Amino acid sequence: YGKALDLATFLAVYGTVFNGDALSLTPGYSIGGPANIGLLGGVLSGTGITRTPSGLSGSHNNYEADTSATRGDQYLFGNNDLLQIPFFQQYYDALLENTPAPQQYSALFRFRQSRFDYSIENNPYFFFPQFAGVLVAPAGFAFPPAMMSNHSAQYPQGYLDKETFKSFFAVTGESGSFQYQPGYERIPDNWYKRAVGTEYSIPAFLLDVLEYARQDPRLLSVGGNTGTPNSFTGLNITALTKGVFNGGTLAQGNNLQCFIFQLIQAEAPSVLTGLYSDVTKALQPLTDSISGALRGLGCPQLMGLDESLYEKYPGYKKNPAGL
Repeated sequence: YGKALDLATFLAVYGTVFNGDALSLTPGYSIGGPANIGLLGGVLSGTGITRTPSGLSGSHNNYEADTSATRGDQYLFGNNDLLQIPFFQQYYDALLENTPAPQQYSALFRFRQSRFDYSIENNPYFFFPQFAGVLVAPAGFAFPPAMMSNHSAQYPQGYLDKETFKSFFAVTGESGSFQYQPGYERIPDNWYKRAVGTEYSIPAFLLDVLEYARQDPRLLSVGGNTGTPNSFTGLNITALTKGVFNGGTLAQGNNLQCFIFQLIQAEAPSVLTGLYSDVTKALQPLTDSISGALRGLGCPQLMGLDESLYEKYPGYKKNPAGL
């Protein structure tokens, strides 16, 4: 797909640590539901994982979040992994034809807003966490044009035509009467990925995230509904980070990257307690990856968090996997 090593490595390590088994001899995580990766060995030896990993489908609020481009909110649809045809149709309709991929992405902004508004207006448990929400949810809008588009002499930056889009999402039929066939997602014939040397990196992805956020600052707002629809309340970033970061300046410079990656690092030990017998060892690959992502950015040092601020959001605690 042309994903750069920095982005690919971080996402693989993050998913393995939080939703798979980071201490296995063959570390990894399920792209579906729970999998007993290394569970027996971890329990018997006392050095590994101590309960069943959630897999990607059970990663609500730590890897997957509400406002997905094509999936439904966990507590509105009963699942977060199956494509919802009405949302796919909206994406399909918003996808400009005969247009280079970067401009296609820019044109999806109103669709991105509509999906955010839908969760606020319909989901009393809507929660938008710092990584799964602010950083991962936008990937559903950015990644298809960036990495599923077909590249050619005519479109060196890529062009995501609608048939290619359908193929990647296992959708068949004509517009207005689409059919979804789970498990039939496929790379289409005669498809060419990004050219070597133009891989999609963390800095490139963050620029895409910020393009939307500068038009609608809510998209950088950690927060959620407080138990009823239309009750969205943003979390006070200054209070959460004890004065180190300010929500009003996250779109400036390297602040967003510094904020998100340091928050992941600070919150990980409490999130992973009970999943691994040796949390420090399990976190080491993630710590190394985050250190690499932040190297040379001159980030202000996060010294602690006030996690009690999350308690006002009932959706914060609602994770089907218990993580």
